Amino acid sequence: MTNYREIAWQGLWKNNPGLVQLLGLCPLLAVTATVTNALGLGLATLLVLVGSNILVSLVRDYVPKEIRIPVFVMIIAALVTCVQLLINAYAYGLYLSLGIFLPLIVTNCVIIGRAEAFASRNNVTSAAFDGLMMGVGFTGILVVLGGMRELLGQGTLFDGAELLLGDWASSLTIQVFNVESPFLLAMLPPGAFIAMGLLIALKNVIDAQIENRKPQQETETIARARITKVS
Repeated sequence: MTNYREIAWQGLWKNNPGLVQLLGLCPLLAVTATVTNALGLGLATLLVLVGSNILVSLVRDYVPKEIRIPVFVMIIAALVTCVQLLINAYAYGLYLSLGIFLPLIVTNCVIIGRAEAFASRNNVTSAAFDGLMMGVGFTGILVVLGGMRELLGQGTLFDGAELLLGDWASSLTIQVFNVESPFLLAMLPPGAFIAMGLLIALKNVIDAQIENRKPQQETETIARARITKVS
């Protein structure tokens, strides 16, 4: 029986592609100068992840093991082409902003890794849910990283939202504080490395606190059980 709670926990936190597996770091660090770019690439990756997991799960019993990786790559490439054409048609500004990193989704280790490690070994429903959770986890890290860099770099949030959502979204831009000149360290890849390191460190601190609380919780549970038994 599929444990969907465990799949969600793995994708969103415990085995997050960006924070733990450290996969897909090239677009993670290069495109996340703004929240808009991060969200656009994250949603594109999520769509490809879900679609590729579903298709790989459907054909897993018909593909010989010797050629499974080329077949998986062909499936991913076809889906990336579809997503790229959709973004080109409906969000052309974002398409130009993301540039080469859209077609490079084909080589994203997150997608190939989930196709090989999970989708090729599980049913369609579980594979789709795994793709969704991994995609949401990856998109979440992209957005958080993009928010940190945009805020520190130019004092705004959701700058260029109209590139993703249309002209009406230009009003979504939030000017948190005014800067005389952009903070280039935050906007350039070195700033992305630093911000990513801080996020990984924060996750490790939270995980350590959770682990330290477990013995105390277990002791309290045992004590309550003894009290209940005596009563």
